[in-house]
Amino acid sequence: MARADLTDLLSFVTVSQEGSFTRAAVRLGITQSALSHALKGLEARLGVQLLNRSTRAVSPTEAGQRLLRSVGPQFEQIRVELAALTELRDKPAGTVRITASEDAAATVLWPVLTRLLPSYPDITVEVVTEQALIDIVAERFDAGIRIGEHVEKDMVAVRIGPDMRMAVVGAPGYFAGRRKPRHPADLTAHLCINLRRPTRGGFYPWEFERKGEALDVRVEGRLVFTSLRLIREGALAGLGLAYLPEEHVERDLAEGRLVRVLEGWCEPFPGYHLYYPSRRQPAPAFTVLVEALRQRGAGGGRQPTV
Repeated sequence: MARADLTDLLSFVTVSQEGSFTRAAVRLGITQSALSHALKGLEARLGVQLLNRSTRAVSPTEAGQRLLRSVGPQFEQIRVELAALTELRDKPAGTVRITASEDAAATVLWPVLTRLLPSYPDITVEVVTEQALIDIVAERFDAGIRIGEHVEKDMVAVRIGPDMRMAVVGAPGYFAGRRKPRHPADLTAHLCINLRRPTRGGFYPWEFERKGEALDVRVEGRLVFTSLRLIREGALAGLGLAYLPEEHVERDLAEGRLVRVLEGWCEPFPGYHLYYPSRRQPAPAFTVLVEALRQRGAGGGRQPTV
């Protein structure tokens, strides 16, 4: 195969992954016009159209998808093998990309990074925080961090945090003149602060379980956020009940700023796990980070967010 074909195939894979000539050109370090010319030349040599182009997005055609399934993993394997050569260095080097929820990044990942990175100056870690569950393979992340029950079965899952519990809380002033809920169904009579799903657009249900009985409650209220921190602030202001990880409100409960209800309906569930594809050949930099997170998970440590 000619060198030009390999270069153009890499260009095709990059454009397909990014869904944009602009982002692909930045990633490859070439101009958009050069990238477009390379792709048109590849299509001409193959005699098929590989990309559907529009003013808003670029996506592979049926022929392009077939080619991407074939050559995409090969280029990824080359990238991994090149990264693995850092084993020959005195210290691991390279970039590790991780997607995590804001809470997981702040309470689990960040404490590890502050201890790890000073000892490994050649490792770079890119953390993208978002609530949505994404395809880490398609989005080119090395790993993700999510609640254990949300990790796909075909992924390698490493426990990096203890079990978690949710808490339904409200300010003392909120309960003045109101009857505290004794059953999850009672929440329909209360103002509740909702958390919006980032992709589907709806609200996260409040999940409860007691002695094998599970209930999902759709609540209503006057406040909707995409941030757990702001939900806590809304509860502290007396504007409604909040449904939050108990680590976020432990100090507020201890100091009387918030009152907890329905505690018997909030059972523990598997905490945060690091996950990555089972077929992945780990690079040294990635292995170092995984081991640091694994050790933290074994120790059960966690820092509450306030």
